[in-house]
Amino acid sequence: MIDEDGRQLGIFPTYEALRISKEKGLDLVEISPKANPPVCKIMDFGRYKYQLAKKAHEAKKKQTIVQVKELKLSLKIDDHDLAYKTKRMREFLEDGNKVKVTLMFRGREMLHPQMGEEMARKIIGALRDVGEVEQNAKFDGRNMTFVIAPL
Repeated sequence: MIDEDGRQLGIFPTYEALRISKEKGLDLVEISPKANPPVCKIMDFGRYKYQLAKKAHEAKKKQTIVQVKELKLSLKIDDHDLAYKTKRMREFLEDGNKVKVTLMFRGREMLHPQMGEEMARKIIGALRDVGEVEQNAKFDGRNMTFVIAPL
């Protein structure tokens, strides 16, 4: 058995350990039940749970959440509009977010998948310094999608 200061008190029967913890107004907590004999500690269990919750809260605060931003483009997008969209993608990547790019094929554009692949290469090339391809371009119905993750 271990007391609240971390000192080992020795081996006690369960009823004796419970009596000692009740005298001190604390709880008897089983730390290692598989040990022979089981290891118990005298502590304020409510305070212990509070400290664990506080540590978990601090760890959650320091965690960064990565969002996936999606941009949809058509194949017939103008060069200026494409430049603006790649600028927005660059901002998202610099903020630490992933970018999912969806190229929409309309009508007979489905007959020319190489145009979509060419546009995907152009976008990836423009963003090579801030991001890398996480998921390669693939067709999903009438759309071609790929994901770029920040470096």
